[in-house]
Amino acid sequence: MKIVPSGFQSPRQNGRTEEVILFAVSGHTFAIAASAIGEIRNTDSFSSATSVIALKDIPKVLHRLRRGKKWHYVVNACTHFDLPVSRPTLVLFLRHSCVAVLVDQIDRIETISRLMVVPQSFSGAERAWYRGLTLIDDNVVPVLNPDGFLTHNELAQLAALDDRTGAFSENEAALRRDETQGVLL
Repeated sequence: MKIVPSGFQSPRQNGRTEEVILFAVSGHTFAIAASAIGEIRNTDSFSSATSVIALKDIPKVLHRLRRGKKWHYVVNACTHFDLPVSRPTLVLFLRHSCVAVLVDQIDRIETISRLMVVPQSFSGAERAWYRGLTLIDDNVVPVLNPDGFLTHNELAQLAALDDRTGAFSENEAALRRDETQGVLL
């Protein structure tokens, strides 16, 4: 029998369970709701479909990927979580989102029935990254919030990039220059 620490609550009402995908980034395990993932692809298949982005305000996004008529902004999970650099091999495309996340490997799908609220010791931006914590094989695993990879402000900045060049359009660059008194971000 396992003893569940106090503070753990069911992830959904009425004791239902939830499927999560466990994945690794730089040796650390994370979980995300399986329902939040639209597709998982190998990074090798996207080299020709990406364009480079260089925004100093959003260093975790270095590429965007066109799929059909839609751009997906590729978040490097190592940079996002401030972990040591690794060699990601997979891209998680988030369902109903323009965000894709680079990860090292998928471990497995697991069913969870308990989710602990994010502790108060988590502060700042990291509170938005996580839905909570869960116990899997006697290990505490953070369960990610799929909306926590890019803020609304970051998404707006990325959406302002010119479709062809990956740089700000002339109008957007002029507006940003005015806002920063001549300093282009």
